[in-house]
Amino acid sequence: MKKVTYMTRGTCSQVIEVAGENGHVVDVKFYGGCHGNLQGISRLVAGMRYEDVIERLNGISCNGKPTSCPDQLCRAIEQLMVQE
Repeated sequence: MKKVTYMTRGTCSQVIEVAGENGHVVDVKFYGGCHGNLQGISRLVAGMRYEDVIERLNGISCNGKPTSCPDQLCRAIEQLMVQE
């Protein structure tokens, strides 16, 4: 299993840890941000293919910002994909 620690940019959460194996998300942890919402996102994406998460969450904005925690999760998964 591979794991990435991603320092977010432009969001309330500061760090995302994402673990994956065989092209699928195994576990996601957000540090900072809206705990309940981010815990929900983490559980929803567990078991999903990397590409499917990126397709669904890429480009989501938050309160007029050009990014969001789900969008930053896509950046973290892209880094994980490079490692695999």
